[in-house]
Amino acid sequence: MDNSELTKWSNRATEWSQEYLDTLRDRPVRSQVSPGDIAAQLPTHAPEQAEDMELIFSDFERIVPDGMTHWQHPRFFAYFPSNASPASMVAEQLANAISAQCMLWQTSPAATEIEGVMINWLRDALGLAPHFTGVIQDSATSSTLSAVLTMRERAMDWRGITSGTSGEKPPRIYASAQTHSSIDKACWVAGIGQDNLVKIPTDANFSMQPDALRAAIAQDRADGFIPAGVVICVGGTSIGASDNVAEIIKIARDEGLYTHVDAAWAGSAMICPEFRAIWDGVDGADSIVFNPHKWLGAQFDCSVQFLADPAQQLRTLGLRPDYLQTLGQAEVTNYNEWTIPLGRRFRALKLWFLMRAYGLEGLRSRIRNHVAWVQELEAKLAADPDFTITTHSRLSLFTFQYTPKGGDADALSRQLLQMVNDDGRIYLTQTVHKGKFVIRMTAGQFDCTREDVMSVYDVLKDLAAQL
Repeated sequence: MDNSELTKWSNRATEWSQEYLDTLRDRPVRSQVSPGDIAAQLPTHAPEQAEDMELIFSDFERIVPDGMTHWQHPRFFAYFPSNASPASMVAEQLANAISAQCMLWQTSPAATEIEGVMINWLRDALGLAPHFTGVIQDSATSSTLSAVLTMRERAMDWRGITSGTSGEKPPRIYASAQTHSSIDKACWVAGIGQDNLVKIPTDANFSMQPDALRAAIAQDRADGFIPAGVVICVGGTSIGASDNVAEIIKIARDEGLYTHVDAAWAGSAMICPEFRAIWDGVDGADSIVFNPHKWLGAQFDCSVQFLADPAQQLRTLGLRPDYLQTLGQAEVTNYNEWTIPLGRRFRALKLWFLMRAYGLEGLRSRIRNHVAWVQELEAKLAADPDFTITTHSRLSLFTFQYTPKGGDADALSRQLLQMVNDDGRIYLTQTVHKGKFVIRMTAGQFDCTREDVMSVYDVLKDLAAQL
């Protein structure tokens, strides 16, 4: 295939994509294949000679769609959403065609400058203070790792990037058990280690206990550790729990610690002013991450890290060898110096298209609907004697168990969830809360409707009757 055939096959792909999106409701949400089924349909070696695009596309249609779990399905209620609004898809198609490596301003002036403006648009849309700037990363994992590395280096006076961490007193990072596993992984990768990630007890609301945080910091100082930073949870993955942001930030400031707010999912809801109470005090944070690809409608991958003062992260991650200098220019922004990878995609384009194509009010309406519909579903399940709500709605997430009289709630909930996902009409996932196996329900897919959300009750009742 060469450039002369691009129009033909791009049109074919676009037509297939439109039909795929139009017929998603006819497909089971979760893939129904077994391990090894897809690999068995592929040759064991690459072809020596070029193959016809007609054959390649035909194989794609035959093998791939049924081997995928459909994240854009309106009845995808598992994990958190990973959205792709139509406008975002168009932007990605254009970014793919340009196919720029956006590591420097000089390699991508438009990508760099649009990124800066999109950060400002989102900062204002979320109601953050004007001193924040930021950068677009691939995922919250990378954003959090960048923040944890900055915590480490700041606590070590930036000795780690020159002489390494061997022989240094161990830095300590503090978080609650409600934070995402990416914080654990960041501590592994940063050379801090799992043992130096201190999990602070939570209160009845599953928020980090401020007194316990203060006590842990004091004890670590006495034991010769170096308290380095606090990761604050806003909308945790398991049950949607949030820390008391203002109080935790005050403690961190009193102790001279760097703060990173993980609002990967819940951050999108902050475009609605009525939900911002859950992160009151966030303007005092050093770093904040939220993923527009989760709930806002930007195609994966697109994670935004806001920074109160980027200089500390730049000092930790910035590296500009001679061959990356921008000659003949005054100081410019090179976003690769703000992140771990040198290579960068043109992620800002989909944010530009997204916010213009739907407007902030259109995006707010979707999020408000998701929250309202999930609360309605929770109330319906709560009124059913065969179900027990284990955690109430936090934005668009709640958890529940199947608890018919005289049954083993954990075992029955596990069986019911397996039946739900084998059935394919909806897709739910689980977590363990207070030692119980519970089912998570969260809505946020870009095109889901009230009918989609309320269908969860009907599917649960239908399948539970078979247990």
